[in-house]
Amino acid sequence: MADRVLPRKGDRDTGAFFEAADRRELVYKACDDCGTVINPPRARCAKCGGWNTSWKQSAGKARLNTWSVVHQQVHPLFPAPYTIVVVELDDAPGIRYVGYMDGAHDLHEGMAMRVRFEPTEDGGALPQWMPDNAE
Repeated sequence: MADRVLPRKGDRDTGAFFEAADRRELVYKACDDCGTVINPPRARCAKCGGWNTSWKQSAGKARLNTWSVVHQQVHPLFPAPYTIVVVELDDAPGIRYVGYMDGAHDLHEGMAMRVRFEPTEDGGALPQWMPDNAE
């Protein structure tokens, strides 16, 4: 989508997430020592204090945690209505991602969701979410 704010891909903690999204891959950070998922991503594990962390591939399946439908347009790049969703990854419980969906949708808590990649004006992509049964 044109004219959206683009992520800083050179960021030490989150850059690899956005680089993976550009390849149409969804990843999350985890500790290689104790297996704890790390969100928001950072270099050190908060549970064991280990520095051995890495990005893990996700299958891109999730469950809808919560959502909000916005009916009042607050910015020209986001025409109303639109829906903001928060999902929790199936293969990494504890990792929650936020996404944007055009329009208002018939959603329910726990609904199966899957990742889709929205193209960005710089040739990359941002992970977004849609119901798993949608085409």
